[in-house]
Amino acid sequence: MPRYSTDHAGLEILPFEECLRLLASVPVGRVGFIADGELVILPVNHVVDGHDVAFRTAHGSKLAATEGQHLATFEADHYNEQAHSGWSVVVTGRAEVVEGEADVRRLTRRGLHPWVTAVRHPLWIRIRPTSVSGRQTPGTI
Repeated sequence: MPRYSTDHAGLEILPFEECLRLLASVPVGRVGFIADGELVILPVNHVVDGHDVAFRTAHGSKLAATEGQHLATFEADHYNEQAHSGWSVVVTGRAEVVEGEADVRRLTRRGLHPWVTAVRHPLWIRIRPTSVSGRQTPGTI
């Protein structure tokens, strides 16, 4: 029996707080944005900070995405092949560079380490959600 209400496909619709908990439970997600007129989706390691998703980046396309229209999406998921179960959470919102010193210190204390060590990653980007939605197969959690 499902713990949450279901959609037309029989997937459970996750409440907001459960979506945030699940996002925080996995180390990697995918950020999507428009760069040079093209849709770009890239994997990033991330943290959940309050209601925001945050990740570190160097100068490049992810940073450039915060300068124009600021629209971004973030998705993370988990799938258990043996149990044929899983979940997916999508965050849509505005991306921005984290500039406040207190915010940068707080995020840095979270211990997020970039994958690429040859490039310095001094900047934090956060996505301030305008919507958060999640689905899971019944009985996943």
